[in-house]
Amino acid sequence: MFATPADVKCLDCAAHGPRLRSVHAAALAAVDAGRMPWRAGNDAWLASIERVRALAADLFDGDPEGVAMLHSVGHAMSLAARNLPLERGESVLVLDAQFPSNLLPWQHRCAQVGARVVRAVRRVGQDWTGAVLDALEANPSVRIAALPHAHWHDGALLDMDAIAGRCRARGIALVLDLSQSLGVLRVDIDRWQPQFVASVGHKWLLGGYGLAWLWVAPHWRRHGEPLEQHWFARDHDAAMASPLQLPPFRDGARRFDAGAVAHGQLLAMAEAALGQLKAWGVDAVHQALARRTGAFDAALHAGGAGDWSTPGHAPHVLGLRPPRDRLDAVAAALSQRGAVFTQRHGVLRIAPYLQVTVADMHGLARAAASAR
Repeated sequence: MFATPADVKCLDCAAHGPRLRSVHAAALAAVDAGRMPWRAGNDAWLASIERVRALAADLFDGDPEGVAMLHSVGHAMSLAARNLPLERGESVLVLDAQFPSNLLPWQHRCAQVGARVVRAVRRVGQDWTGAVLDALEANPSVRIAALPHAHWHDGALLDMDAIAGRCRARGIALVLDLSQSLGVLRVDIDRWQPQFVASVGHKWLLGGYGLAWLWVAPHWRRHGEPLEQHWFARDHDAAMASPLQLPPFRDGARRFDAGAVAHGQLLAMAEAALGQLKAWGVDAVHQALARRTGAFDAALHAGGAGDWSTPGHAPHVLGLRPPRDRLDAVAAALSQRGAVFTQRHGVLRIAPYLQVTVADMHGLARAAASAR
């Protein structure tokens, strides 16, 4: 089912998801079809866009009207930062060491209007939920909370029910980057009531690099301002007639669709990938990956290294923190067994997908725990 070589144990889905054979075949077929684009026609292309949009919508709340397709989460967060009200003296809350795509747009917007970015920082023994709630309490100026569901460094989870409830009570706009959770953890739009929710498509959604997704709250579907002006986001027939009057936007979140994002190859890959995710079901993927990381944790514990793993991590991502004097040996032991992973700031990020077996995870953890 996966095109990953048999001798490679890829634990790096948090960087780039494994390639399904069906997705690879769809990409090649799309490249081949590109030799004769006149055969497909515009109607077929537009229909494929809406099929993929509907598949992506199933991961949010099932409504394609709420979903835009973009090139990146940086684009998505720049849209959110441009549209959400923010004034001098107010602030935007982020996590300490948050991924740049969900930090740089807020820093830029704050510099424009005289606002500031504040960080939630964990105390020793504290989880991210407690850190966020403490930061909200300590900073009454927070107007926007821009957060992930799981930290990209080590998979540490945030309790979005608790955080969203506090934001709602304070009138704080909630913006979510779910690049490290969408496709594995369920999204509760009705309960969380976010304003914008974004995710890349090339990690846990198994698609190609360059197609990302943005869910937009109903208010912004009617009143939001996109970053770009192009014909694809507006009434097609009117725009192509080059009128003097500005044509109306297309319905729903389509006004936020990025220019030239509906690339045939990326659409084909996304349709194959999202179709497979729908066939599996998010809950089934969640449970399968939890068995893999659970086996890894159990083997670490049996080897006397149980405290190396991130407490309360997501079912699909964890951070391995060996003692500093053993870090290189642990990394080498994993690499010698074919493991591919990300190492950053003393943490080995372990992010498997379904092509890695429970037995693989158990063996890799035993090797890590015994490495000297």
